[in-house]
Amino acid sequence: MKLKSLAIAATVVSACLAGLSTSVAAADAKEQFFPVLVYRTGAYAPNGTPWANGYVDYLKLINAKGGINGVKITFEECETGYATDRSVECYERLKGKGATLFQPLSTGATFALTEKAPVDKIPLITAGYGRSESQDGGVFKWNFPLLGTYWVAADVLLQHVVKKEGGWDKIKGKKIALVYHDSPYGKEPIPLLQERAKLHGFELQLLPVTAPGVEQKATWLQVRQSRPDFVFLWGWGVMNSTALKEAQATGYPREKMYGVWWAGAEPDVKDVGDGAKGYSAVTMQHGAEPQSKVAQDILKELHAKGQGTGPKEEVGQVLYMRGLLSAAMGVEGVRRAQERFGKGKVMTGDQVRWGLENLALDQKKLDGLGLAGVMRPVSTSCMDHMGANWARVHTWDGKKWNFVGDWYQADEQIIKPLVKSTADKYAAEKKMQRRTPEDCQS
Repeated sequence: MKLKSLAIAATVVSACLAGLSTSVAAADAKEQFFPVLVYRTGAYAPNGTPWANGYVDYLKLINAKGGINGVKITFEECETGYATDRSVECYERLKGKGATLFQPLSTGATFALTEKAPVDKIPLITAGYGRSESQDGGVFKWNFPLLGTYWVAADVLLQHVVKKEGGWDKIKGKKIALVYHDSPYGKEPIPLLQERAKLHGFELQLLPVTAPGVEQKATWLQVRQSRPDFVFLWGWGVMNSTALKEAQATGYPREKMYGVWWAGAEPDVKDVGDGAKGYSAVTMQHGAEPQSKVAQDILKELHAKGQGTGPKEEVGQVLYMRGLLSAAMGVEGVRRAQERFGKGKVMTGDQVRWGLENLALDQKKLDGLGLAGVMRPVSTSCMDHMGANWARVHTWDGKKWNFVGDWYQADEQIIKPLVKSTADKYAAEKKMQRRTPEDCQS
């Protein structure tokens, strides 16, 4: 019996030592874990895949250059199929692995995760999507709609149309039809467009399209009957190319169609070709950037060595660059956090949140990252979790996207009151208090 007891005790001690060894190894390991929510399958795969490839390639490029101040990045993909419930499942499965941050790549998933992030202390980056009011860091401490929201996109599209028409007074009495994905994503621009419509006297026609958007004949029959002066397309995936084909069949001029930045990439127009000629879309700062230094670095450091994630020809395309920039924002959030909490250390979610809230990416830093000419500087704060409100417009010439005109800056005189009132409403519903100055220092 004593021998048996000794054997059990020895086993327990051995297990404890093994556990201690594992804990020490985990503590010593210099690895920053990036969960990667993707959709490489399903109706939205043609658009989701290049984003995911750009995202993963950038993480690989950082590792090839030595990591984030010596801290190597590990990552794990989780397939969501662009479904909110599967996105939440991926979040729950990966959050316990020391998640640095999450990028849901879905506005619906962002709505679902917004209440989870504060509890788990894991920041959400929603670069170019998500809740537009989450620009307000005073209420949304853990959300970061970096580089632009849908209210920025809608405002820039309106500015572009107004500039072509000759001024805001020239749009009075005209009709704009919003053909939108019938989801939280598609509904996001509506408050901004309604506010502008009241101010400038144009009519806004709302035309929802049921996901995934392969059936739009009834929608375009309405377009043909109402004859709007402009159509704004707020689609995703196959909905975009279907809309362009239906516009062609209906005889609606593509020159009068303008898409959001999720409706202005190669997969949206390549199957339509000349049928999409003249169609324009706002861009989230960047467009197709195959000649950028960062794209060339990826070709050299990864694809030339057989380590690229997707096809080499995709590097630099619009959605590839979107994923790349999303990853870059996450990496720079970690790097900024290290400046305060210790270079060469693995950062916690709360520390990374501070880093994202204090981004200071000036032109010199962007140049050093190989992003010269790709995007403008980004500067966030406790109250501003977006950090930049600039965008451009590009037009499809039948073979490629070309920028038209210069940069536009969204009108904060319109957007800020809308952000604050909507954020205040959210805070009231959730019985939340706005952050104090002291909290902004933490």
